[in-house]
Amino acid sequence: MRRRMYWLGLPLGVLVLTAVWADTRRRPELLELGPLDVTAEPGEELSGGGATVAEAGRNAFGRSPPNMARAKWPEFHLGKRVFDRDWSEPTHVAPQVGPLFSAVSCMTCHVKDGRGRPPETPSEEPVSIVFQLGAAGGRGPHPEYGKQLDPHRLGGGRGEGRVEVTFEEVDGEFATGESFTLLRPRYRFLDLSGGPLGPDVPFSARVAPANFGLGLLEAVPEDTLLARADPDDRDGDGISGRANHVDDVTEGRKRMGRFGWKANQPTLLQQVAHALVVDMGLTSEVFPRAPEPGAAAAAAKPEVEPYDLERLVLYNRLLAAPKRRNWTDPTVLRGKGVFRALGCAACHVDQAMETGDVPGFLELSRQRIQPYSDLLLHDMGEGLADGRPDGEASGQEWRTPPLWGLGLQHTVNGHTRLLHDGRARNAEEAVLWHGGEAASARERYTRLRCEDRQALLAFLDSL
Repeated sequence: MRRRMYWLGLPLGVLVLTAVWADTRRRPELLELGPLDVTAEPGEELSGGGATVAEAGRNAFGRSPPNMARAKWPEFHLGKRVFDRDWSEPTHVAPQVGPLFSAVSCMTCHVKDGRGRPPETPSEEPVSIVFQLGAAGGRGPHPEYGKQLDPHRLGGGRGEGRVEVTFEEVDGEFATGESFTLLRPRYRFLDLSGGPLGPDVPFSARVAPANFGLGLLEAVPEDTLLARADPDDRDGDGISGRANHVDDVTEGRKRMGRFGWKANQPTLLQQVAHALVVDMGLTSEVFPRAPEPGAAAAAAKPEVEPYDLERLVLYNRLLAAPKRRNWTDPTVLRGKGVFRALGCAACHVDQAMETGDVPGFLELSRQRIQPYSDLLLHDMGEGLADGRPDGEASGQEWRTPPLWGLGLQHTVNGHTRLLHDGRARNAEEAVLWHGGEAASARERYTRLRCEDRQALLAFLDSL
């Protein structure tokens, strides 16, 4: 097994490669799947049910659902304007970001409502990736830098610091004898305004996820999701998904989290308001105080007006899920069978879920959706661990990310980077990074014949 430094520019992690990859002297047997009885199911191409959009171009992630009432169009487009607004420009109606911030608009990170990526070179400034921090040896924000390192200061002054990202190449081999290479990210925190982070400080690099379909995910009844939880693995299948119970700051109680890389936000309202205050330093009625250590007490008037927050949440709630493509293609159907045979569907659930009734949003109510996620936490092993607890989530646990829209990511965002820190350059590398509860599925993938690996990738590209 060879390791080489790959100067691309991003995160850190610890990769444990199994003997299946590294020991070519005892190459494992190929996994012969044989015939797979898989057919196209009625309506499976409609990822978001009636809230599915057929757009497959550059705007595929930024469309309103076709079943949306015409009366909502003005509010939807006003919400888009808030999403695109540059909050660093002073106006008579909008406050400015900061004084410390990571981005000046929602669109800065969520370009075309899609997924962010790590820098391509060490000298490139990280844009659609943030670095969340924690206190040494425990929970809570960093005592000097807070929840997140902010690289910018209003007026062009020096921010809290910058991060240089590089990658180390790690080579492996399939059972067929073909080689592959993964990228292990490395980070250097430079020009820190308040001194070094300190020893044993956990941090987490996180790229911006795509925004579409969030209203549908919020509309899935909690009981539906909890029915799939198996925290003690009572059925013995090695999969023990569990919910992350987090604070709902508007209701003052614990609720199941379903948004964010570790399911650390319970509602779309809180997810949006949290992003405003942490990423841009903009307070709202949900988070009336900036999160930095030593920040001033809450102002009498929130910086983001309630009506702008409402429009922004409505916009994110109504972004439609994209329609699948080539779902009846024989290779794609074979890949669908491979997906199930490997055990991928244990977390990336391939069965349709039904949303509940959403008051005021008939577009999202009673829809059969297929996001390919259980929205639960799973231990993904040391290779993907960030060591930073979040709510009830450990440093090795991550929420199963939805797979819908996966095949359109390159069209919309011009790249295919995946996983929470963008280390995977494509879907295959994302599979090969799986560990922990998914280690057996990854191991089976490395033993597939080339044709079945390609079929699985074709299936993922159809989503």
